[in-house]
Amino acid sequence: MQQPIPIFIGMDPRERAATNVLIDSLVATSSTPLAITPLVTPQLEQQKLYWRERDPKQSTAFSFTRFLVPKLMGFQGWAIFMDCDMLCRADISELWALRDERFAVMCVQHNHQPTETKKFLGEAQSAYPKKNWSSLMLLNCSRCQALTPKYVNSASGLDLHRFHWLDGDHAIGALPHRWNHLVGVQEQASDEAALLHWTLGGPWFREQRAMGGAAAAEWFGARSDAMALWEQ
Repeated sequence: MQQPIPIFIGMDPRERAATNVLIDSLVATSSTPLAITPLVTPQLEQQKLYWRERDPKQSTAFSFTRFLVPKLMGFQGWAIFMDCDMLCRADISELWALRDERFAVMCVQHNHQPTETKKFLGEAQSAYPKKNWSSLMLLNCSRCQALTPKYVNSASGLDLHRFHWLDGDHAIGALPHRWNHLVGVQEQASDEAALLHWTLGGPWFREQRAMGGAAAAEWFGARSDAMALWEQ
């Protein structure tokens, strides 16, 4: 019997609606039991795993806490991390099946070079190599032992998000682009897109209710499904 797939979701208090809809979409489409853990910053602080001051360039509460996943897994096995601003359209066990022991981390290797300086709620938009790679990661936790709480709390954001804690880029495996489609950045999502990602801010923010056009309508449909009352 397959063990539940461990999934960690970066959670920001401003995006609770997004987190709840993502969780429902994961459960609704999965053929496998899931063990889902939202990364809540105050909880990690209470456990003395996270203590760094908020960085002015940090746009979400989980910008750095995502890198504590290997520690939370006891540096054993594999786990999935994903940002909360996503919607799952396919069976997440298909992503899980792509694990490859040759790599420490696997992700969609975007070439995202933003031209805007602001994103959701006026948060700063930062441009750097490997941008958005860390927003969806398959983590081979036994090979991520550099990510101790001390390192995660002291390393620069660029060192963390550019995977400088690995031996080199040869330790990063590529995932199909369907597993991290950037809404509003890439062309309109086809039916093949398995995970929609509102990296610029999603329709749960009132001023961005139409972000992505058809994708926004799909998110509102998913929210309705997630919150629907039972009918006979």
